[in-house]
Amino acid sequence: MSRRHALIASCALTAVTLTLAAVPAGAERRVADAPVAHAVPSADAAVPVASATLKPPPGMVRALARDLRLTLAEASERLANEARFAPIAEQLVRRLGPRLGGVWLRGATANNLVTATTSATDIPSILAAGSEAEVVSRPLAELAAIQTRLDAANTSALVSSTRFIDVKRNKVIVLSPKPDAAESFVESTDVDRDAVIVLTSSETPLPLYDLVGGNAYYIGTSERCSIGFPVFKGTQPGFVSAGHCGKPGDTTTGFNRAPQGVFQGSTFPGNDYSWVAVNADWTPTPAVDNGEGGTVPVAGARVAIEGASVCRSGSTTEWHCGLIQQRGASVTYPQGTVSGVTRTSVCAEPGDSGGSFISVDQAQGVTSGGSGNCDEGGTTYFQPIGPILSTYGLTLKTTTGGGSTPPPVAGGCTGFPNIYTGTLADGASAYQPKGRYYRSTAGGVHAGCLAGADGVDFDLYLQKWNGRSWAVVATSDGPGPDESISYTGTPGYYRYRVVSSSGAGAYTLRFKVP
Repeated sequence: MSRRHALIASCALTAVTLTLAAVPAGAERRVADAPVAHAVPSADAAVPVASATLKPPPGMVRALARDLRLTLAEASERLANEARFAPIAEQLVRRLGPRLGGVWLRGATANNLVTATTSATDIPSILAAGSEAEVVSRPLAELAAIQTRLDAANTSALVSSTRFIDVKRNKVIVLSPKPDAAESFVESTDVDRDAVIVLTSSETPLPLYDLVGGNAYYIGTSERCSIGFPVFKGTQPGFVSAGHCGKPGDTTTGFNRAPQGVFQGSTFPGNDYSWVAVNADWTPTPAVDNGEGGTVPVAGARVAIEGASVCRSGSTTEWHCGLIQQRGASVTYPQGTVSGVTRTSVCAEPGDSGGSFISVDQAQGVTSGGSGNCDEGGTTYFQPIGPILSTYGLTLKTTTGGGSTPPPVAGGCTGFPNIYTGTLADGASAYQPKGRYYRSTAGGVHAGCLAGADGVDFDLYLQKWNGRSWAVVATSDGPGPDESISYTGTPGYYRYRVVSSSGAGAYTLRFKVP
């Protein structure tokens, strides 16, 4: 056998005990308010026709049909609808800015896009774009601030609980096996109680470890995890995976037990991501194992809309699919809270952690943990790929032959409590918030997301005061209008610098602090 091996986004995840049960509808403590208005686009709305050349990756249509209980024709129709609605959702997210209540897909075949706003005056433009419209009472930023305050509490009432924004209900949801304790905790905070629903849940989310041997990659002599996606840091090849799989300095061996690499960075809890630098025997390949003896190509990392289909590859259960349910969820594992993960209806089992989540040919993230199993169904959370790449300065290996930095679009640039807008001339720059800075009193993740006008090349920098000057600690300088930053830092003073490298136009900066 050749000494060089193909490094693909493998089907191996670290094991987590998954025991998800469906949340009973009767467990809701407070009933969500009905939307103020709902409107459907007219038949002649400007909805682009799905491309006739769209060809789903091998094995994806069959897996979607199996796991979503669709026919093959319905699964193909869903993928086509997701593709045609993606640019519309991106456009509306930018247009609505601080009035945005959320965007999501609806229907078994994703045949409807819904956009929520806090202003009825937005309805005509939403309908004209080809989306249904709903008017809600709270913008995403307000709900994100409530979730952030709940997440910040270090209380036993939140152990084994999950918090996320349900854009369809326009509420923050708290899933807990101890609803009375969670209810009392929420009542004790200063958040708008009417904006929070506590639901009884038998979910017990756990990170996916596995001490049983397998054919993925190994840490030490027995722990097994899965490759997420092949990446580069400069010219150094490697791959991303879950943070709970290993710590910096840990060595790895491949599926064949051949020497493979060394963990260069790892964060868990707080986030759940890592990256491993590999030796010259391993060749990065822009592909994900599809569980049928073939692979799915990785063409980029465009963020999928809530309600879109997504598939997961893992060494224990191989290839399974489901739907993206909520973004920006916070899960409290026994080891601590992980924030900013995406909740899905995809199943997983012990041995699947670290593996890849992909929507058609767009990388979405790496498996963190969950509950349930693939016989009865489950809930699984993935760590989005964007923060991993920006934190470690990595580029994704794609079918174009180079690296890719994901644009924060279609819901990927939502749910941040701090929002600032501005307009820059060609070559100009501005500091946010409002030409000043902000203070972080706790260590943790600083996440920033910039959405700019089409045709302008914006860059985003996060700076920290070192006692003498402002030092750049994180950079996102892709060749387009959208940028994102995720940086794990210590307490101190921070600010963002927005730069127009080419062109002039408006931008919206959203960020959250530890």
